[in-house]
Amino acid sequence: MFATYQPTEPRPRLAAGLAIMLVLTAPALSQTPTAQPPARLPEVVSTANRTYTPVEQVGNSITVVTGAEMERDQIRIVSDALRKVPGLAVSRSGGVGSITQVRIRGAESNQTKVLIDGIEVNDPSTGSEFDFANMLAADIDRIEVLRGPQSVLYGSDAVGGVINIITRRGGGPQRVAASVEGGSYGTGQVNASTAGGVAGDRFRYLFSATRFHTDGISAADRFRNRANKEEDAYDNATAFTKLGATPVEHLDVDLIGRFTHSHREGDDFVGGDGAIDAKEDSTVNQRFGRVQATVKLLDDRWVQRVGVSGGDTKSNNFSNGPQTGKFEGFRRKLDYQSDYTFSTDLAVDAAHTLTLGSDYMWDSAISRSSFSNFDKSLETQSLWGLYQVALADQFFFTGGARHDNGDLFEDSTTYRLTGAWKIFDTGAKLRGSYGTGVKNPTLFDLYGFTPTFRPNPALQPEFGRGWDIGVDKNFLDGCISIGASYFEQRIRDLITGAGNTSINLPGVSRTRGVELTGRVGLMHDLDLIGAYTFSSTRDPDGNELVRRPKHIASTTLAYRFLEDRGTATLGVVYNGATTDFAFDQNFNRSIVRLDAYTLVNLGAAYKVTDNVEVYGRIENLMNEHYEEAFTYGSLGRAGYGGMKVTF
Repeated sequence: MFATYQPTEPRPRLAAGLAIMLVLTAPALSQTPTAQPPARLPEVVSTANRTYTPVEQVGNSITVVTGAEMERDQIRIVSDALRKVPGLAVSRSGGVGSITQVRIRGAESNQTKVLIDGIEVNDPSTGSEFDFANMLAADIDRIEVLRGPQSVLYGSDAVGGVINIITRRGGGPQRVAASVEGGSYGTGQVNASTAGGVAGDRFRYLFSATRFHTDGISAADRFRNRANKEEDAYDNATAFTKLGATPVEHLDVDLIGRFTHSHREGDDFVGGDGAIDAKEDSTVNQRFGRVQATVKLLDDRWVQRVGVSGGDTKSNNFSNGPQTGKFEGFRRKLDYQSDYTFSTDLAVDAAHTLTLGSDYMWDSAISRSSFSNFDKSLETQSLWGLYQVALADQFFFTGGARHDNGDLFEDSTTYRLTGAWKIFDTGAKLRGSYGTGVKNPTLFDLYGFTPTFRPNPALQPEFGRGWDIGVDKNFLDGCISIGASYFEQRIRDLITGAGNTSINLPGVSRTRGVELTGRVGLMHDLDLIGAYTFSSTRDPDGNELVRRPKHIASTTLAYRFLEDRGTATLGVVYNGATTDFAFDQNFNRSIVRLDAYTLVNLGAAYKVTDNVEVYGRIENLMNEHYEEAFTYGSLGRAGYGGMKVTF
């Protein structure tokens, strides 16, 4: 995004990041792991095939971040958890609550499909992108990140991959939890939740509410301009509920509702200077909901689901008081899915699952600003299918296809193939996948960009294709686990504004890279977890894509003590040098380079009793100054502490 930085990565920061990682990795090389396995990732995932599938049978590249891991690391914002996932690049334009984008394997941020409890939350009024700024981490059970094109199962937007956020559910004895914490930058958070079941779990419930506030920092980087001194505060109030019932045998009914209200103080952006101190505020109201019925027949071999979901995102922008922009996005979806499982024992024992689905999507957007003025909607109908087969409990294959029909753009067809080979007696799995993905033209592409916008009926969907191959291996009864993937991805027909209309850009954007993961149980009470991604990205003209670092790495050292009543963690996140756009006074853009940075976080927690836990953490221990977006600031060293009570 910018124009004056040196094009070489600062070696002192790079060396510091590598040195810290070397120190944390050294124990793994010098000690013999014990036979006690470390904490394991969930054995079953739901995102890879839209049915519950053991991880060892999945041919796609998938990472699971559990709620327990986020609690251990005291992560309060979901995007901070995603920084540790291989293949993901996270960028935030200022302090907490500022616009936060996530890119998967070089794809754009609006080419990432995001779901919360099965609800598609990409916003039709902002190019079908999901802003992670308002996504708090409270009461999340796990996050499943599926990398590579996934439009067969998830339709438009899933060009780079899918991020599926799954919150906790009710059931069992009643549980009540409450927590309060505070710290630097006038930051505080209060959370309360209750969950349980009645009548032998025939009825299940969960209620959760969180309030977060921070006085924040200047969104416009104060180190770049000393005049940028005004703190930009952020408030977030989030509440959600999950209700479930089994009124009769073989029938489950689930109801989900989620509401978020946020207010963010921000700064202006001008040509030549970039971000500058100003009173630019915004409010966001998000409402998401879903009702789903599941019927299980033929001894649970035939499962049918029908669901209705909806989401509203309403944003209002203000400048020195008066309103300057209004954006409202609405998405409604009706979906049906049928899963039929059967087995055969001809030449080899085989288990088969045939999944068929149909979706109807209605998107609507209202945009009122100086650069767009429209109130439009579009409809999309989709048919899709997936076939899974497991041969001799050793070879696992899937193949699927999807057809989307839209009323304002050409139809699109996508497909996906995956395979996995579990090598007996070695603890290894070989896997690979090939797939295609589309991003259909959004309402903004069709009607936005300028007040005199002229629709282009010839717009093509953005189209991506990608493949990967990898291996996962366990050693010493699971005390050590490693994973490695090589991937390539190409995206063509990117849509951009041109004059008073939208066009498809000629040429192909290319990304290739390597993803590495590892987990080592150094001792019974000491674990080391790490991830590294190398990626090379190029636009059709051969330029590096902005905000996609070549090198991203993270490592966490977790120690349990005093009979597991206490925990201590040391985490390091390294983000390599990247590029961004800078704009002159006439808003002509050029490329600048953003420095690499290394963040060191330290945390500890202790259970005073079985029901009371106290905790504290220091973020950015080394007080690193960095920019994730050109001319926008970032948080310095900060300390936080709190207490959690459970019943």
